[in-house]
Amino acid sequence: MLKHTIAVCLTAAGLAGLTVLAPAASAQAPITLSPEESQQLCAEWLPKLTQRTTKLTERINGGPEIRGSVANLKARAEDQRKKGHNDTADRLQKRADKRNGRLPELTTAKQKLDAFAGAHCKAGK
Repeated sequence: MLKHTIAVCLTAAGLAGLTVLAPAASAQAPITLSPEESQQLCAEWLPKLTQRTTKLTERINGGPEIRGSVANLKARAEDQRKKGHNDTADRLQKRADKRNGRLPELTTAKQKLDAFAGAHCKAGK
C-alpha cells in the first residue's frame, strides 16, 4: 500500500516535472495539457495526492499508538525481542528503518505537488 501510494504521488509529481524539465531531456517532448485538463488536474487529483502524502507522513511520524508508524514498529520489535522472537523483531526493525527512509521521498513528492500547484493552478478555483 505504501509503495503504491508513493508511486502514485511521485508519478503525479513527475508529470509536473516533465513540463518543466522537458527542454533538458532531448529525447522526450514536453507534455502539454489543455486548460480543461489542467484545471481537472488541479481540482481533482492534486488535492487527493497532497492529502495522501500528508496522511502518510503523519502516519509514519506517529507515536507508538499509531498503527504502522515507525515508533509502533520499533515498539513491537522490542516487545518481540523481549519474548525471545529475534527473527520477528529483526523483521519489524528492518520494516521500521525502511519506512523511515520513505520520508524524504514523501517530502520530495509534496514539494513537487506544491510547486505544480503554484505554477499551474489558479488560486481562485
